[in-house]
Amino acid sequence: MSNKLSKEERKAMIEKAEEERAKHPKPKSTKSGFATIDDEAEKLQGNN
Repeated sequence: MSNKLSKEERKAMIEKAEEERAKHPKPKSTKSGFATIDDEAEKLQGNN
């Protein structure tokens, strides 16, 4: 199973993702990265 992408395909996917980000910018989090990760971990543990 080969899931290698050609350079053109990869470039197109990157451009599409960048356009989506430009259209829908995420609000900057005021928390540090680790605080965000800890919150995500708590949410995931709560689901189990």
